[in-house]
Amino acid sequence: MGDADITLRHLARRRPEDLVRALVPESRPIEVLGWVDSQVTNIERRLDKALRLRVGGEPRVLHVEFCFSLREDVPDRIFEYLGFLFAALRLESSGAPVPPIESVAVVLSGRRRRLPKAGKRRIAWPGRPFSGARFRIDAVYQRTVSELRARGSVLWLVFAPLARNATAAALREVVAEIHTGAKAAEERAELYTALLVMATIDPWGHNLLKELIIMVEDKEEGLLRRTPIIGEMIIEAEQRGEQRGEQRGEQRGEERGQKAIAELLGRLFARRIGRRLTAEEERSIVERARVNGPDEVEAALIELEGEALVRWLAEPMRNA
Repeated sequence: MGDADITLRHLARRRPEDLVRALVPESRPIEVLGWVDSQVTNIERRLDKALRLRVGGEPRVLHVEFCFSLREDVPDRIFEYLGFLFAALRLESSGAPVPPIESVAVVLSGRRRRLPKAGKRRIAWPGRPFSGARFRIDAVYQRTVSELRARGSVLWLVFAPLARNATAAALREVVAEIHTGAKAAEERAELYTALLVMATIDPWGHNLLKELIIMVEDKEEGLLRRTPIIGEMIIEAEQRGEQRGEQRGEQRGEERGQKAIAELLGRLFARRIGRRLTAEEERSIVERARVNGPDEVEAALIELEGEALVRWLAEPMRNA
């Protein structure tokens, strides 16, 4: 899940208000203060899944977890993250109360039968009152294209290929909406990347990836083909054609998605070091994401900059 998680969190950081508008159904005024950026690196170095809010003038924290599916370990991961988050907020609060925290698991695929609206991780003894963590479940793949469009943001349009009623005609409208709704060409490319990653997951077996690639290519006049890693993904999809059939699945979806994410990470690395990456550095990012996982690449992106980041790219991989 690390690959899709990275691109979705990156897009969410661009549009936190759009994320909150859909996930916090409050009648009171909501103010987005920014992402939690803890300096307590020995507790948790990546707390960028949590947003600081003010709801009706009162402090709140929203934790968003993007999940490939509602696996058995999801409640554990949410409970563990909340522990890190609470500890970091308490240490930085200077004696002030820690704001109330709510978690939402945004689920991208899974069973056809409706998922529950909430989940929990119980840690209390059997027969004792509940103790642990509860979280809301937003199964975006079980929604319709219209429901996603009603959320009023291009951020939620990238989930359209997951919708239970997704069609080529509906996705053509989505591509057009992203084209006009993105703030700049760079964001448009990132939104289209996420759209393709979501199409590789294909929880309902719509098999729309090839058509979606053509739509985006037509709209952007070769934008994706000019992007090396995504261009490779396009060629692979075209060669595979209709033979994908039953070979689709979680593992293959994540592998194809990782290629697209590597390109997104490459652009982010270029910003951090102030120049375009060399071909060798681009290959290093792809290989590190494949061998050591995207979390390690993301950690380096967050913690290093300039020459330190260049040296990291040149270092031998720990698992190689």
